[in-house]
Formats: sequence, structure tokens, C-alpha cells
Amino acid sequence: MSQNPKPSHGLSVCPGCTEPLESGDRFCGACGYDLSTAPVAEPDRPTVAIGTPVDWPAAPPRDSGSLSTATQHPGDLPGTDSGGNDLTAVEAGAHGLPPGAPAGGGDFELAAPDPRTSVQVDRTAAPEPPPAPAVPLCVACRAGRVDTDGYCENCGHAQPRERDHMERDLGGVAAVSDRGLRHHRNEDAFAVATTALPDGSPAALAIVCDGVSSATRPDEASAAAAEAAGASLLTSLPRGTHPQQAMHEAIVAASRAVNSLVEGPGPDVPEHDPHHHRNAPACTVVGSVVAGGLLVVGWVGDSRAYWVPDDRSAPPARLTEDDSWAAQMVATGLMNEAEAYADERAHAITGWLGADAYELEPHTAAFKPDRSGVVVVCTDGLWNYAEGAEDMARVVPADAAERPLHGAQVLVGHALDGGGHDNITVALVPFTAAPQGAGSA
Repeated sequence: MSQNPKPSHGLSVCPGCTEPLESGDRFCGACGYDLSTAPVAEPDRPTVAIGTPVDWPAAPPRDSGSLSTATQHPGDLPGTDSGGNDLTAVEAGAHGLPPGAPAGGGDFELAAPDPRTSVQVDRTAAPEPPPAPAVPLCVACRAGRVDTDGYCENCGHAQPRERDHMERDLGGVAAVSDRGLRHHRNEDAFAVATTALPDGSPAALAIVCDGVSSATRPDEASAAAAEAAGASLLTSLPRGTHPQQAMHEAIVAASRAVNSLVEGPGPDVPEHDPHHHRNAPACTVVGSVVAGGLLVVGWVGDSRAYWVPDDRSAPPARLTEDDSWAAQMVATGLMNEAEAYADERAHAITGWLGADAYELEPHTAAFKPDRSGVVVVCTDGLWNYAEGAEDMARVVPADAAERPLHGAQVLVGHALDGGGHDNITVALVPFTAAPQGAGSA
């Protein structure tokens, strides 16, 4: 994906009508808005909380032939390393799916297993025919066979799909995703995993993606993005890549995966026709990595991450800023928060992964919490029912860090009790702070 230069006025879309802006525009070509009067938004800057600095291992040398990306590099971001210094301008590597990498959240449609893969064939004799796969029975009438279209041949009942409700518990991280009460399918996806850093210390990661319903195949977009981002992190973290840089690379990998879903143009459409990418598969992404005393988040879109300390007398925090119309209005000073979020355009996203995105702007931030707690990584299907950090902290169970799967189940239940108007996905990543005065691992 090529990156267009950012407009000199600091806006990617018009504050008046949300039309895309070109570099150097003084007025919006659609509505005539005077861009010189729009306050310049503050750049996206990571926040580093207080805590003991971490002695992070240096990344090994890279093969220069693998450094290829048309998007911005980690050095272009105002990121910080574990000591609070700016990240070195090292280009993001293009990581594909490593052989045997776990799929993460169980969030993909799985083909029926081939029984022949587990049969030892005696090549000196005629092979036995593989056993016929079991025919599933209807969950409603328990008598009819389920046809390939997912409906019972006897009573016609639609069978639950694998992605209607998914759970994954790895101890150090857990996630739950549910279709909700109003949508006909689940267009969210997640990937959770644990791994080890070069020094042997543990790392946990969670990726949550929300398919853009107005685009084509949003469920495929979210699944591809979650799988690619999770696989990228599982490749880079064990090599010693700084977690904030690894998160940036993971979002780039997720973007490539979603872009690859665009189907070729028809016979009557030129390959480079700008209309070819219109309504291409798209999704949002948010992720978190907990490793080596650091808490790193990265995102594009309006899926969010929250910090909820175990000590509820300490303040919780929202760790991400939405790529949305309302957030841009507030950031530029054109509206206050109440006015912006009351507008019908409030939740229109201004950033996403997909071939028709204006440009890829991965946001990353690194934190060093001085106390233990849990990171809540979720789609708007949850935070619509607990928007503020204090609201989220009130519904997160007190033992969420010890029982992350139970905590995620409670949060999904909270959204369902609130109406379940959207797909709901939440991952919980516990963070354990080092004892005061302890050295870094």
C-alpha cells in the first residue's frame, strides 16, 4: 500500500464533511471548509508511565533484503524504547506466517479433518478406504442431518456457526467473542498467544479485530488481520525485537493480509481503476503485548484498550484514542466531547485496515505500570456499554488478573445484558508489576 503525504494542515479528512483531503489543500473541495481556521491536532504520542526501566535485549542484525514496506517506519512514529528514548529508525520487517504458528483465537472457519492424515498406509498391501466422516445432527431436533449449507434437513433450523461464540484461555491471556443479539454473524476475530523473550522471560499478546460491516467480507478481513498480526508478534518477540516496534510491524502485517483479500478486477475493469478497491474488505485492529515489564498497545480504528489496576482505588485509564469522526472533532477543538459523541456521525471511523483506506497510520504506545492490573482489549461491542475508563473498571471483576477467562466472560455478559447490539470481543491480558526495588529481568 502506498502512503500519501500528510496534509500540511494536519488533517486527513475535512472537519466539516469528512471528505478526504489532499496535501496542500487550503479549502475542502467538497464543502469549501477553510482549512486554515482548523486547529492543528496534537500528534499521536506514546505515554510512558513511571516504573523501573527495563534492560531490553538488542535486536539481532536483519537481512536487508527483508526490509520492505511502503508504509511509515517505526522511526517515523514518536515511539519510545524501554528507557524512554526515541526508537531507532529501523524499517519494519515484512513477516509472513511462520510455519506451524498457532492460529491464536480459534477464530477461523476450520475445514473438516481428513481422516487419511492419521492413517498409516501399508504400501505392500491395498490401502484401507478411509472411514466416512460423522454426519452432524441438528442441535434443535437432534434427529435431522445438517446439510452443507448449515441448515437441518429435517426441521430447517440454522445451526450455530463456529464463530458465533469463541473462547480461548491460555492462563496468561484469555479472550471471548460472541455474535451478540442483533447480528446474523460474528464479524469480530481475535488471536491470543504466549511466547518467551530471548532471556526466557514470558510474553503475552492479544489482538482483537472488528470487521467493517459496510465493507464486503468483513468476517474474513478480521480473521485474516488477527491471524497475521498474531503470527508476526510470535515471530518478532522471541528474536528480541522491541515490543513497540514489534506491534507496529504486526499492524503492517495485518494490513497486508486484509489487502490480499481484494479480488481481481473483472474483465471490464482496468486493474488500476480507483473504483476497483471501493468497498474492499476492511476491519479495525487493536492489540496489546505484556513483556519484560512493558505494556505495549497498538491500534488502527475504534477498537480500544483499557488499563484496570488490581487496586481499584488507583485510577484506570484508556490507552487508545479512536480513529473516528468524534475523536477528530474533539482533538481539533471544533467540538467538546459531549457535542461530538452526540452527533450521528460520531462513530464514523477515519482509520481502518483495507485496500480502500486513505493511508495506513498505525498508532503505538508503551507504558510501564508501577502496579499490577489487567489490560482490556476490546471491540466497540463491549465499550459501547462501558465507555469511560471508570465505567470499564466497574464491570471488570476484581479477580480478572487471576481468572482472565472468567473476567472476559463476565464482560461479554455485561454487553449482552445491555442489549448486545453488536458483535462483542474482549481479551484480558494480566500485567504483574515487579516488586518495589527489584531489578529488571
